Amino acid sequence: MERTKTVMSNFKNSTVYQIYTKSFYDSGNKGLGDIKGVTEKLDYLKELGIDYIWMTPFFKSPQNDNGYDVADYLSIEPRFGTMEDVEKLIAEADKRQIGLMFDMVFNHTSTAHEWFQRALKGDPKYMDYYIFRDGAPDQPPTNWMSKFGGNAWEYVPHLQKWYLHLFDVTQADLNWDNPKVREELKEVIRFWKKKGVKGFRFDVVNLISKPEQFQDDQVGDGRRFYTDGPNIHDYLKELVRDTGIEDMVTVGEMSSTSLENCVRYANPAEKELSMVFNFHHLKVDYKDGNKWEIMEPDYKALKKLYEVWQLGMQKEGSWNALFWCNHDQPRAVSRFGDDKHYWKESAKMLATMIHMMRGTPYVYQGEELGMTNAYYESIEQYQDVESTNYYEIMLEEGKTRDEALEILRARSRDNGRTPMQWNGGTYAGFSKGKPWLQSPENYKYMNVESEQKDEDSILHYYKKLIQMRKEYPVIAEGSIEFLCEENTDLLVYKRRLDGQEMLVVNNLKGKAVELPEQIEMLGYRCLLSNYEQESSLSERKTLREYECLVCYIIHNQ
Repeated sequence: MERTKTVMSNFKNSTVYQIYTKSFYDSGNKGLGDIKGVTEKLDYLKELGIDYIWMTPFFKSPQNDNGYDVADYLSIEPRFGTMEDVEKLIAEADKRQIGLMFDMVFNHTSTAHEWFQRALKGDPKYMDYYIFRDGAPDQPPTNWMSKFGGNAWEYVPHLQKWYLHLFDVTQADLNWDNPKVREELKEVIRFWKKKGVKGFRFDVVNLISKPEQFQDDQVGDGRRFYTDGPNIHDYLKELVRDTGIEDMVTVGEMSSTSLENCVRYANPAEKELSMVFNFHHLKVDYKDGNKWEIMEPDYKALKKLYEVWQLGMQKEGSWNALFWCNHDQPRAVSRFGDDKHYWKESAKMLATMIHMMRGTPYVYQGEELGMTNAYYESIEQYQDVESTNYYEIMLEEGKTRDEALEILRARSRDNGRTPMQWNGGTYAGFSKGKPWLQSPENYKYMNVESEQKDEDSILHYYKKLIQMRKEYPVIAEGSIEFLCEENTDLLVYKRRLDGQEMLVVNNLKGKAVELPEQIEMLGYRCLLSNYEQESSLSERKTLREYECLVCYIIHNQ
C-alpha cells in the first residue's frame, strides 16, 4: 500500500479521469449508467494508467440538471445505486491504487432539498440558508440573467419573496454568508472523507460569495457582481482548514474567473485548492463572446490564453488543471480538430498539446477514444436543459429551426454526454436497454474493443501520454517557456528541469506548415509523434496536418 500513498500525494505526475456516471456503463438493462458499472470497468481504467477518478454527482436528485441539482448530499440517487455500491467502488478503486474524487455542488441545492422545502414553509432558519429578497411580483431584485437563460430570480407568491438561482429555477443558491450553511457543507466533506474519498472537485465554487449589495447590471448579465466574490478566499480557506483536506487533491471549477484570483486559489501557500479549472480557452470560438453564435476558433487568442495562464500560474507557484473536454463541453476533436479527415491525427495532437504542459491533465470519458459530437438532426434527440431552453430562445430571436439545430450540433452539452462506446455491438456495449441518450453512428468503429486491438489507436496514444508523465520528471515538475508566439499555425513550448529539456511542437491546422528557423531540433530525439517518423528530427522542414512532436534532450551539467 506504500505506493498508493505516494501516488495520492503527488498530483503533479498524476492523470485524472472524469466519469459522467449516467453515460459510462450500465450494469443492468436500464439504459442508464450506474455506480456498479463504474466498478465493473475499473480494470480498464487501471490499464489506461489513470490515478484518480472524478465522479460527477450521483447523489439524490430530481435530475433537472443531470445531478447538479442535489437534493441530499449524503444519499445516493436510487437510479444510480446504493451507498453499499459506492463503498464497494471506493474499496475496489483503492485496491487498484486509484483514488476517488467526488463532485461537491456547494453553490446551490435542488429546490427539492429538505432545507429549501423548509424555507418554502416560512421557517426563518432555513430561509436564511438561501438568498431570498423582498419584491413585487413583477419586479425581480436585479436584472441578472440565469446561466440557463431567463431572469436569475424566481418569485414565491405565498412568501412574497424572490429567491436567487444563477442556474436552473430548481437550483436555489445557498447563502454562504450564513455560518450555519458553511458548517452543514463541512459535514458533507467530513462524511465522504470518512468513507475513503481521496479528493474533491468543487462545482462553480468561485460563485459562492455573493455581494453585500444586489444591484442591476447595466452592461452585462450580472456575473461581474457575483464572480470571485468578496469573501471567496476566506470561505475556501475555512472549508479546507476545518475539514482537514489541505493535503488531499482538490480542484475548483472557476466560472468566468481571473488569473489573479486563480493564482491565489491554487497557490500552496494560500491553503485553498490544489488546482483550478478555467474556461477562457474554450470560448475562442464564441462569436462576440456569445456561446450561441458560431465562428472558427481564434487560434491567436487560444495560444495567448495558454501562454498567459501557464506563465502566470508558474510565476506564483500555482497549479493548473489541464483539459479540453468535460460533461459541459462539446467534444474537442469535433471543435478544434477534424473528426472526419484527420480524426486520429487531430485527436492525438490536441491531447499532446495539453498533456505535456505544466499542470494536471484531465481525461473525460471517451476522449481517449476520440469520441465526437453527436450531430443530432432533431430537437427531440436532445435532453440537456440548457440546450432545449436555448433552442426556444434562438427561435424567439429569429433564427430558423435549421440554424438553431446547427448551433446545438456545435454547442450542446449533450455532445459530451452520449454513452461511452465500449464496442461495436448494440447500443455501443453501453447497455442492454435503450440508452437515455443516443450514440453517434461512428461507435461501430470508434470504441474501446476496436481501439485496444489497434496499436496506432488514439487509446494506445493516451496510454503513452499518461505513462510519460510518470517517467519524465520534466513533464510533471519542469518549467515552461513558449516559442513562436506570433505563428498562429503552431503552438510550441519547451519544458526544462535539471538539464532535461523537452520541445513540444503542435500543428494546430489541417494543412502542412513550415517549421520556423527558430525551432532547432539538432540533438533531440523524438519521444512521441502522432505520425510515423520518416526522417531524423534535424532534417525536418515541415509539419504534416495536425502533426505533433515531443522531442527530448539531456544537456550535460
